[in-house]
Amino acid sequence: MNAVIVTGAAGALGHAVVAEFRAAGRVVVALDRPGDRLDALGTPDGVHAVAADLSDRAAVQEAFTRIPVDCDALVGLAGGFSPGALSDVDEETLDSLWRSNFGSMLWTAQAAAPRFAALGGGAIVTVGSKTAVGGPAPVAHATSKAAVVRLTQLLAEELRADRIRVNAVLPSVIDTPANRSWMSDDLAARAVAPAAIAKVIVFLCGPDAAPISGAAIPVYGDA
Repeated sequence: MNAVIVTGAAGALGHAVVAEFRAAGRVVVALDRPGDRLDALGTPDGVHAVAADLSDRAAVQEAFTRIPVDCDALVGLAGGFSPGALSDVDEETLDSLWRSNFGSMLWTAQAAAPRFAALGGGAIVTVGSKTAVGGPAPVAHATSKAAVVRLTQLLAEELRADRIRVNAVLPSVIDTPANRSWMSDDLAARAVAPAAIAKVIVFLCGPDAAPISGAAIPVYGDA
């Protein structure tokens, strides 16, 4: 069984996804920005930590040369968030969100796809957002996530001939320590646990999801 690449692996959802893949017996390549959290994640057997600026195409291409195992799945969790209505958006915010949300997904998919094709196929899972497909939302963040959803659809069509499936999950509010710091008690009770989302992601990368490609799957429960 080939390994799976998880970007943004050092975050709360990333930790849950890595743990779920390891529980399923998959080796994980954890990609994220350099730091203690990534270093700690790469300590156990079966997890290879690779540091990179995922919003930079050249850095991603170089990072993929340091992946020590064959991989046939990519989970793109890397991204950022910034609140703000139309009047709040400035060049710095827009550039940061597009590079972290859309750019990181585009560059890692671009690097991964030929490797997966050479192995006979694979799976890519992107992370959009509930706000990418409807409802009120911060303008720049929701727009960048909407682009990720559209990218998912385009890649599903383009890579179909290479037997690479591409699907998106659409979270809303995830129950993380950072989010708990601002959530009301009511919202905290409805927020979705990272482990629950991780199970859907692992399923989408597995053989039982073979018929599914081009889907945008809600994982937001009541949040």
